[in-house]
Amino acid sequence: MTHRIFIDGAAGTTGLEIRDRLAGREEFELIVLDDERRKDVSARREALHEADVAILCLPDDAAREAVKLAEGSSTRIIDASSAHRVADGWAYGFPELIGHEKIANAQFVSNPGCYPTGFLALVAPLVRAGLLPADWPYTVNAVSGFSGGGNALIERFTSEPDIAFRAYGLNLAHKHLPEMKEHAELKHPVLFAPAVAPAYRGMLVEVPLHLGAIGAELHADQLSKGLSEFYAASEIITVGEASGASELLLQDGTSGHDAMRLDVFGNEGGWNARLIARLDNLGKGASGAAIQNLNIMCGLPETTGLRL
Repeated sequence: MTHRIFIDGAAGTTGLEIRDRLAGREEFELIVLDDERRKDVSARREALHEADVAILCLPDDAAREAVKLAEGSSTRIIDASSAHRVADGWAYGFPELIGHEKIANAQFVSNPGCYPTGFLALVAPLVRAGLLPADWPYTVNAVSGFSGGGNALIERFTSEPDIAFRAYGLNLAHKHLPEMKEHAELKHPVLFAPAVAPAYRGMLVEVPLHLGAIGAELHADQLSKGLSEFYAASEIITVGEASGASELLLQDGTSGHDAMRLDVFGNEGGWNARLIARLDNLGKGASGAAIQNLNIMCGLPETTGLRL
């Protein structure tokens, strides 16, 4: 069976990567609008209604508009924007956390943000298992390649080669905060410190924890074991075992990939820990996640076409 796919917003970084990666797959027929029609409302409405699945790679307001344009159709939608990540009626597109069946049966799926993907992969399973408290004031330190900022940020980094590090979100009101809190089932918003480095792709997301302050009996090894057990069946997310790495690097020129690696580093005694997720902000953090969800929604093996 061939599934008709329309990528609304195929000119952006996420949309272009999804389009390139689906183009050679026989399971899919791409509905493509030329440059003159891709912003035409009537043409977009027609494509949205013709598609079996539409993937929205748009700014938030435009994604909401696209959903309205698709009303009255049976089209299933994957939204890569942040518009619907905590919205009623939308499945959160992190199958490892919410369950593959929810994705398979959903009409509306909202792709997670890249930073929340790392944070939630680390924290949500441990909160569910009772190893970490839901009412702790969590901090997230993260650095991403500049492609996560879209065409404008890509242009800035390529035209201003002297930028060595860009810290942002200094008003503490980043758009990723609601989904981190809701899908980790936390009582407080996280304190999020995002940054961008002069590498095109790649991402490190860190959650530092003073385990001695959280609970006298809590040890870093327990957290690593909890994550290993939770992701034991996953072909995409792996957990390191007592990693002896002395440093983690975000390097320019890294090839795209869709896997995610989780590590728990503890000090001697195990009462301090650094939980770190390594992923590709355009892979499991965006395009790869959309393709994984698309596979599940179309009844295909979830890793088909993924770079693992």
